[in-house]
Amino acid sequence: MIDALLEPFRSGIGQRMLAELVLLGIACGPLGVWVLLMRHAYAAESLSHAMLPGLVLAGLIGAPLLLGAVAGMVLGAALIAFAARDRRVGGDLAVAVAITALTGAGALLALAPDTPAGLQERLFGDLLGVRAVDVAVAGALACAGLAALAAAHRPLSLAAFDPSAARTLGTHPERADLLLLVVLALAVVAAVVGLGTLLVVAFLLAPAATALRFTARIGPALAAAAALAAATGVAGLYVTYYAKLAAGASVALVAVAVFAVSLFARATAAPPSGAAGPVEALGEVR
Repeated sequence: MIDALLEPFRSGIGQRMLAELVLLGIACGPLGVWVLLMRHAYAAESLSHAMLPGLVLAGLIGAPLLLGAVAGMVLGAALIAFAARDRRVGGDLAVAVAITALTGAGALLALAPDTPAGLQERLFGDLLGVRAVDVAVAGALACAGLAALAAAHRPLSLAAFDPSAARTLGTHPERADLLLLVVLALAVVAAVVGLGTLLVVAFLLAPAATALRFTARIGPALAAAAALAAATGVAGLYVTYYAKLAAGASVALVAVAVFAVSLFARATAAPPSGAAGPVEALGEVR
């Protein structure tokens, strides 16, 4: 039994994949909770496409693709936050306009004769090809994202639960939105090597949605989401090793399967005792 549990991680490749997913899970779980509470799930799904022009442009000028991805994602987050400030536009329309513009710009750049190779791997990821430097980058970005979320805990809570009162309490919801989108952009960049832009959303949102089904308090939800994301990453690696399936797809499928099970379990279980609603959760940060 112990041998079966340790076997997938005896090689350097397995150990790097494990480290990559655990680091990403610890960061993406809490981030996913804030993304859902701030109603930015659509932005999370769409924002990954914003890195396309940055990737292509970086390849054309010979710059590191990672830097191009960061630039594209941060630009996309800033455009979304700026457009959403106009209440007549709204968040969803702001995402659609900003991401469509950036995707179109990336497509035009990709028509150049010197289009960089390897963009397909950025879409679906390649956990088997994760290098030590990729793990280090994921760790650095994960630490930076967690630090930003911890520093902005109060403004994020106010913006999520009572945006109308946030200004009275000295918080600007627009700044909290921008910070969250920037951290989201960095998380997608950190995960793109292993999971790709098309699979990272499931890993980001499914554990967070599962955690929020069982607790309404911020602290426990953040901790549970981090643990669930890391656990689903490890479980996905076991599926990959023993079922011989693609690593990124296995992780995403496990994350979604756990959420699907939680839908049934929560529907048949009694409401959690002592669960706090939004007002009580907001009281934690005042």
